[in-house]
Amino acid sequence: MKRFLRENGIGLVFGVLFLIVLVGQAFAGLAQFNDAQRASGLPDIAFWRYVTSASFGVDVAENWQSEYLQFFLFIILTVWLLQKGSPESKSLDKPGRETDKEQKVGPYATPESPKWAGAGGWRTSLYSNSLGLVMGLIFAGSWLAQSIAGVAAFNEEQLSERQDPVSWGQYLLEADFWNRTLQNWQSELLAVASMAILAIFLRQRGSSQSKPVGSPHDATGVEG
Repeated sequence: MKRFLRENGIGLVFGVLFLIVLVGQAFAGLAQFNDAQRASGLPDIAFWRYVTSASFGVDVAENWQSEYLQFFLFIILTVWLLQKGSPESKSLDKPGRETDKEQKVGPYATPESPKWAGAGGWRTSLYSNSLGLVMGLIFAGSWLAQSIAGVAAFNEEQLSERQDPVSWGQYLLEADFWNRTLQNWQSELLAVASMAILAIFLRQRGSSQSKPVGSPHDATGVEG
């Protein structure tokens, strides 16, 4: 058990933190929702009714889609884009998809390589792009979930204000949808740019996201 915890610490700790924060968001969101209910002369709702509501769903989904958009863009764009001096970048002499030999695919796969890396054909091609594809699919799915939950929450407000509800297609043109979407996108894009650039000059000893403390500022693609 001790070995398992040591070898899976990142996933386990971030998974637990995710659950703690998600539960905290649910209770905070419920309190805010019930404050609005009382201000409108309506009764409070229970916790489980809130966490299955469109209001909670859209808040969660809009954060997930922006996070996975960040990962998707970073994974795909860093195939070709470089940042001199950043550990988040590949070496300056390795832009692009690299050779089969460098990537250990096809005839260059080793006995320890994943099975599909050496299988050839569509399986190797699919596996070679699987990380970006999955991140892109999760982004698209969470974006769709945000839009569906968002239109339900939006229409609840419309009806409470005695206004006509809108269709899903109409909601995609609403300022409410794009305000929710773009305010998350800009923060994620800023975070990626900040990490890539600040890591050129700043260090965190022992972190895989930092260069070794004594590495020169222009050392690129080097991790501590």
